[in-house]
Amino acid sequence: MDIIYIRSLQIDTVVGLYAWERKIRQYVTLDIDIACDIQHATASDDIKDTLDYKAISKRVTEFVRVSRFKLVETLIEKIAALILQEFAVTWVRLCLNKMGALSQAQAVGITLERGIRPD
Repeated sequence: MDIIYIRSLQIDTVVGLYAWERKIRQYVTLDIDIACDIQHATASDDIKDTLDYKAISKRVTEFVRVSRFKLVETLIEKIAALILQEFAVTWVRLCLNKMGALSQAQAVGITLERGIRPD
């Protein structure tokens, strides 16, 4: 299995339960792993034969910036569904860090996998 990944994608959004969180923009950081067979791309050396990580990054960023979820659980689930559906992939793993959620912790977040993980 080949994996295309994006690390530490920082995006500002409105996310949180508290009234003050609904009035400000906060940063989340995403790590994205996507299963992809890159053999066709290595043979052709053509972007159309692989996943365009710039397009994925742009689409996820657009989605997150306009979202207004209360729970990071909802946000990460919706991001996974977007990637699976819009980029026609079979497996994705996401790690979302809600930066600054706990003053005592460097990172707080969720890791999830969706789809069928290729062998």
